[in-house]
Amino acid sequence: VQLQASGGGLVQAGGSLRLSCAASGRISSINRMGWYRQAPRNERELVATITSGGSTNYADSVKGRFTISRDNTKNTVYLQLNSLKPEDTAVYYCAAEALSYGDVRYKNTWGQGTLVTVSS
Repeated sequence: VQLQASGGGLVQAGGSLRLSCAASGRISSINRMGWYRQAPRNERELVATITSGGSTNYADSVKGRFTISRDNTKNTVYLQLNSLKPEDTAVYYCAAEALSYGDVRYKNTWGQGTLVTVSS
């Protein structure tokens, strides 16, 4: 399974971006999908996750500003980023718990990351 993230860029504070992450490969099913981010000199942190049934979880720092969603028919997860702040600047990584055909266990897979830069 491979994950391909897109949608990052440079935006002014208060602006919006939409990130996408599509999973491809011999996918039998995908359980939880999510977004994480890593700012310079910081550890990677959870941003938001969503289960296959649509249950969501958010970091306190993004609640009310970011929205995670997914399209199970496309094996794609989205992250809508609104009211962006300079402290949201980071590389955003998508992740998925995916089961490939022929496997018996779900495996955690990471995308390559997409850079979000918020200017003040």
